Amino acid sequence: MGFGSMEKEEWTQNDREVLEVAMAAGHILLENGAEIARVEETMERICRHFRVECENFFVLSNGIFTTGRPDFSSPGGQYAKVQHIPVKGTQLDKVVAVNQLSREVVEGRYSIEEIKERLDQIRCMPGKGFPVQILASGVGSACFCYLLGGSLIDSAVAFVAGFLLYIFVLLVGKSHVTKITKNICGGALVTLVCILSYRLGLGEHLSHMIIGSIIPLVPGVSFTNGIRDIANEDYISGAVRLLDAMLIFLCVAIGVGVMFIAYHRIFGGILL
Repeated sequence: MGFGSMEKEEWTQNDREVLEVAMAAGHILLENGAEIARVEETMERICRHFRVECENFFVLSNGIFTTGRPDFSSPGGQYAKVQHIPVKGTQLDKVVAVNQLSREVVEGRYSIEEIKERLDQIRCMPGKGFPVQILASGVGSACFCYLLGGSLIDSAVAFVAGFLLYIFVLLVGKSHVTKITKNICGGALVTLVCILSYRLGLGEHLSHMIIGSIIPLVPGVSFTNGIRDIANEDYISGAVRLLDAMLIFLCVAIGVGVMFIAYHRIFGGILL
C-alpha cells in the first residue's frame, strides 16, 4: 500500500513537470510574437508525447491558463497555473528555436530535464545588437522610400532619419516611457528630420521620405498575427493584437501630424 502511494506520487510529479515544460515553451513563443494557434499546438504536442492527455490550455495574447491531471480515472494530482505575459516585442529566432525543439521532442530526442535545459538556453538567446538594429532601421527606411517612388537622395535622407529614429527608440526603451509616448515622439522626430532636409534642398519628395522613415515603427508582425488569430477563431487575442497595432499606427500618425502643424505655425507652410 505504501509502495503504491509512492508510485502514484512519482507519476503525478512527472505530469506536473511535463505541464511546467509545456507552459515554459508556450511562454517563450507567446512573448516573442507567435500566434495563438502555434502556442497551443506546441504545448499540446509536448504533453501528448509524454502521455499527459487530460490537459486544458487557454491562451490569450497576454496570458496562459493551464489545468490538467494524469488521467480521468485519477481523483488526485490536479494541476492549475496561470501565467501573465505582457505584450512586448518580437524575436522570431526564439519562436523558430522552440518550434524546432517541439519537433525533436516528438521524435523522442529529449528527456524532461533536457527540454528544461534547452528552453533555458532559448530564453537566454541574445537579440540583435544595438548597432545591427540601428543599421537595419536605416537600411529598411531607405529601401522602402525607394520602393515607394523616392529618388536616391530621398532614400539617403530616409536612411539618416531611420538611423536616428532607432537610436531614439533604443534610448527610450531603457526608460519607463509608455509605448504611446514613444511612438508619437518617434513619428515627430522622423518628420522633423525629413522636413529640415527637404527645406535645405536634400530630397525631392517629402512624403516618400517620411513614409519610408516611419516603417521601423510599423508593427507588421502584430498586425499580421492579429488577422491570423481572428482567422483561427481566436477572436479575443486577435482583437487585442489588432487594437495594439492600430494604436501604434494612430500614435505614429499623431506624431507626424503634430510636427507638420508645429512647423507650419512657427515657420510657415511647406511646399510639397
